[in-house]
Amino acid sequence: MSKYLNTHNQDLIKFASENKEAYVNANPFPSISFNNFFNPDILSNILDEFPDLSKKDSISFRDQKQIKFASKGENYFGEETKSFMHFLNSEPFLNFLQIITGIEEPLTGDPYFFGGGQHEIKKGGLLKVHADFNKHPQLKLDRRINVLVYLNKDWKEEYGGFFELWDRKMEKCEKKILPTFNKLAIFSTTDFSYHGHPDALNCPEDRSRKSLALYYYSNGRPQSEINQDAKHNTLFQERKNNETDNTAFKTSGKDKVKSLLKDLIPPILYKKINKGED
Repeated sequence: MSKYLNTHNQDLIKFASENKEAYVNANPFPSISFNNFFNPDILSNILDEFPDLSKKDSISFRDQKQIKFASKGENYFGEETKSFMHFLNSEPFLNFLQIITGIEEPLTGDPYFFGGGQHEIKKGGLLKVHADFNKHPQLKLDRRINVLVYLNKDWKEEYGGFFELWDRKMEKCEKKILPTFNKLAIFSTTDFSYHGHPDALNCPEDRSRKSLALYYYSNGRPQSEINQDAKHNTLFQERKNNETDNTAFKTSGKDKVKSLLKDLIPPILYKKINKGED
């Protein structure tokens, strides 16, 4: 019996097979979410270990398209968190993902947790709708699956922070998922899988939207999932006829220069140049 799973889904292979059709046929792109997927006691311990990332040497994003914090590798994982994250990168969970997604190429987890790990968004924070970066910078593999585990107890709808899935034309949000405690969300990452939580979080000052993020990769992918062959970073998308997005996507000349510099020069040099401007 796995200590990480809830009582109803101990047989991951059977559970995956039962839910594969729903995943593959989901609208607007292959995805699924489950309530109470993991052992709630384990997740409560993980929540207790979760640091205030704003007070750590974390990765901080602060612009009109994203305001959030993310951990660096395993730096801030407590022992329970580390053990759980390793389970999500292990063979049993990889086999579960392989079956439920129907992906034919062998999947692998990311031992570096690049871009993943612990994520935190505070009041006023957001993440505009986007498609994810498509290549792992170290492993050089194709990004195929995102797994999100939400850790927010007693989370109310009026707080916002819904995980939104959008259609390819950016005209309609097809699905909204409230990031409540012990909810698991899984979705396929392609150049067209537009997602995010684009409106500012409205939770109390002493609350924050906490999650664990894991990304999974393969060597190669179907051509149908590709919009551009080259490696790319996050592809932000503007919602049609949305005033807040109209403002956010009007990038100033200074911002364009900063973005170009960030792509072209080493991170340590960019940080030195950009120091004091944020």
